[in-house]
Amino acid sequence: MRAIGQEGFGGPEVLRIVEVERPEAGPAEVLVRIAAAGVNPTDAWHRSSGGLSGGDRPVRLGWDVSGVVEAVGPGVTTLAPGDEVFGMPRHPRPAGCYAEYVTSPARHLARKPSGLTHVQAAALPLAGLTAWQALVDTADVRPGQRVLIHAAAGGVGHLAVQIAKARGAHVIGTARSANHAFVRGLGADEVIDYTETDFTDAAREIDVVVDTVGGAYGPRSLKTLRPGGIVVSLASPAEASLADAARPLGLRSQFMIVEAHGEGLRQLASLVEAGSLRPEVSASLPLEQAAEAHDLIQRGGTRGKVVLTVEHG
Repeated sequence: MRAIGQEGFGGPEVLRIVEVERPEAGPAEVLVRIAAAGVNPTDAWHRSSGGLSGGDRPVRLGWDVSGVVEAVGPGVTTLAPGDEVFGMPRHPRPAGCYAEYVTSPARHLARKPSGLTHVQAAALPLAGLTAWQALVDTADVRPGQRVLIHAAAGGVGHLAVQIAKARGAHVIGTARSANHAFVRGLGADEVIDYTETDFTDAAREIDVVVDTVGGAYGPRSLKTLRPGGIVVSLASPAEASLADAARPLGLRSQFMIVEAHGEGLRQLASLVEAGSLRPEVSASLPLEQAAEAHDLIQRGGTRGKVVLTVEHG
């Protein structure tokens, strides 16, 4: 089968089409015939440096997938050949969704929402689960709370706005002015132009901050919180010092890595079917143009997600 591989770490140019053996579904696994695969910043991190794998050899990239179950392994009871599915296999371990086929634990997938195309569904798993696990599992956002979402037009951010709004929160997003109408259209109650306004002056009495940016954004976000508030950091693992700074102030800080979770996918699908969640796809490119897709996300400022489409001969 065709897949995207790389001989070494580096820029987008190291990505290339390779021929590899088609995998087979093992116990409790399914084989998915891939229709589309999402592209995420973590993919670029793994491509350039090995990311979470920390190895001296590159891993096969891609965690977001939407496609059709081709075959099931022994013991699978939740899915059958022909089912349309989407999901995030194995994360944070390697999955290899930049390919024609991928195997996945059956419970790392869910049935694709009928209202989404495969391209749209492939944009949802990693970013959507990240937003869900940050807002719901970690911060336990409740109706009436004030939620600040950084980079609200981005891959995680635009889904986090919709999820927080569906939870009944008052949502404030940071975004450049060109994206204000888009972010408001997602349901945000307020939008701050971070290029012209210091968000620490414009956002006050915040209960939950979702930090998708990292760097100085975490420490600065503490200034916006009311007592008991929390910063959920998605971009930087160096959060021990931030947690130490937050504690004496009666605040909290938590670094989070998204995990594969079938029930979370089903919750996202329910929001889609209810009309409360819709992934934005800024560009879809064929699998062969994976390098161009990585170049797009590395330029920054992408609205929503970039997706690779897979054609089968």
